Amino acid sequence: MASTLEKFIHSLDPRTLPRVLQIQSGIYFQGSIYEMFGNECCLSTGEVIKIIGFKINKLIASICENNEVSRFSAKVELPLNFPGLYKVVADKTPYTSIEEITRKVSIGPTRFGHPCFYSPEDIKLANLTIKHGEQITFSSVEEVNGMMAVNCGVVRNNQSHSFTLPLSQEGKFYECEDDQIYTLKEIAEWKIPKCRNRIVKLSNILHTWDSSNPLPENFNGCLILTPVYEVQAVMKFRKDIVHILSDLDVEVKDITDSYDISSFLQPLSLEDVFERTSKEFPMVAEIMEGPSGSQKPYNLLHTGKEIIIHKKYQATRVLASEIRSDSPKRHFLIPMSYKGKFKRRPREFPTAYDLEIARSEKEQLHVVATKAFDSPHKELFSVSVGDQFLVQQCQTSEILYEGRKKVIDVLACEQILSDTYKKVLLPMYMEGGFVEVIHDKKQYQLFEICKEFRLPFNVKVSVRDLSIEEDVLAAVPGLQFEEEITDCYLMISSTSSPVESWEIPVYRLNMSVHLLSRDVQTVVPPVTKTTVEEISEEQYYMVRRYENQTLHPPPRPPKKPTTLEPKPVFAVAKQGVPDVLQAPKNFCVDTTKKLCSKQAADVSELPVSCQNDLVPRENKKDMTAKATLVETSVIKALGKCEAEKEEEEEEYNYDYVDENIIGNIRKVFQDTTVSSTIRNKHAFSEGRR
Repeated sequence: MASTLEKFIHSLDPRTLPRVLQIQSGIYFQGSIYEMFGNECCLSTGEVIKIIGFKINKLIASICENNEVSRFSAKVELPLNFPGLYKVVADKTPYTSIEEITRKVSIGPTRFGHPCFYSPEDIKLANLTIKHGEQITFSSVEEVNGMMAVNCGVVRNNQSHSFTLPLSQEGKFYECEDDQIYTLKEIAEWKIPKCRNRIVKLSNILHTWDSSNPLPENFNGCLILTPVYEVQAVMKFRKDIVHILSDLDVEVKDITDSYDISSFLQPLSLEDVFERTSKEFPMVAEIMEGPSGSQKPYNLLHTGKEIIIHKKYQATRVLASEIRSDSPKRHFLIPMSYKGKFKRRPREFPTAYDLEIARSEKEQLHVVATKAFDSPHKELFSVSVGDQFLVQQCQTSEILYEGRKKVIDVLACEQILSDTYKKVLLPMYMEGGFVEVIHDKKQYQLFEICKEFRLPFNVKVSVRDLSIEEDVLAAVPGLQFEEEITDCYLMISSTSSPVESWEIPVYRLNMSVHLLSRDVQTVVPPVTKTTVEEISEEQYYMVRRYENQTLHPPPRPPKKPTTLEPKPVFAVAKQGVPDVLQAPKNFCVDTTKKLCSKQAADVSELPVSCQNDLVPRENKKDMTAKATLVETSVIKALGKCEAEKEEEEEEYNYDYVDENIIGNIRKVFQDTTVSSTIRNKHAFSEGRR
């Protein structure tokens, strides 16, 4: 039975791909040349094409009134990168079975792919009863005891209960209200069910409006979104992949069951190639669709080129981000074979807990406070801007709270005074600000840093990698090595010039090939060239999404008493604020308590914004006379650092969310973050105790 291409694609289950279609009729009745994305194809009546994939290319939007299209609304096209953040309006039409939900709703490994539903009736399971109206979170689909089922969960009294629902489970299932906000691209990828439209509400009013904006000025209402898909297809006598929009006026018929699908070329993604057994390598392939990019080897992988795929393997990379206060930051994946050298840069620590994470047995961590902290308990130390500390270890300590003794985690440190050291305790929950003082001027290679230090770790390139034509890292003023990751790669070389081979990533390169039956002589592959890969913001969060969760600070304790007098932000301790350039105890060869000016760190190792206000170092004879001036300048510099930091926080107010590819802008429209919610819950529970 024939149907329009648009209707067929809207109802197509991607799990049933590939599908063979025959063109029945349309505006291309006599045959016509159709061009899309640089590919020309002739869609004539009787033509046979194989659909291998489809994705949303754009959205058709109509202004919504009372869940219906407004009579006065014209349809407008919205690209997926159209600005704005949107809330999803729950669909009022129920689903009639779990199978229908899995067929029409995107369910995946990320939080975007965890839809929530409720049933108006109780659902009785073997060891659990799901109450009517209770929110059910769908997390994944898998085979359980020979039957396909959905892994689900409910939360009761802050406890999560997991269970499975078979696809055969029937009943009415309604979408739950979603209080999250999304970009149009996220909605297109995860939140538009098959065969249904999606109503969204604009969460933030666009700040810049001009005549080219398709929406009315100051619009903040609801939109009905209808997707237009880009269909990837293979034709009988072509070796490339063609792209067709689903809204073409073409009628098609599904003839998959009666057609020899093997007569088409079989395009393989790099993921498909990687899933092949190791015994099948090496293999010869022809590129059907090459990647974009001017960097080697991507500029060599053009359509029609023949390559040898030598082997598949996993390799280690270091995920690094550019150090800068504004956004967006650049992100890199650096191979362990990188031959450049790095020098250390000071790290910044927002809490005492971060100091504990960064502490190592190899060297003593020396920091300067850039933010004041008033301790609500006399057993704990109050910090002033400019105080210097040597971090010791984490331990527990008793404090007096509301007349009762309570044990909390604290960080034991030694405060550096002018001529001695003072043992102090800092609460682990302390939200202050610390900058590391660097004394190490050694140049390190990448593998040395990963072996000797804990990540994250701040560096700058001191000697670029001369083995590559253009070292992109050399131009970056500062880098933070965040974590080591293991990723999948293919080793390839050109059939015409097999003198050099390259590593290409499997999951970040959009490339299709088809295998050739030509035999490959088993030869030792040439020396493999690796490159520093610059990745996009979206790829960065995808990489981090599947790595270990970063450690989070412990929850806040109960709020401190309000009767305490606030401590001046720039107050100087009675013992005097020492020179910020002094070295930590026992860092070099000095084992005495007296600080030695020979151990002083270089001013250049402090953040740039702090350097400008620091007094340059003079001869050792003049240091005593200028101590007061230096102390004043240090406090001024640290105060400036703190002021700049507060301005940045007020302007951007960013919080890192591990699975959020737009975390930087999403924070502006949400009053609380995950971490603050956890802390507040803990504070509440502690207060009740």
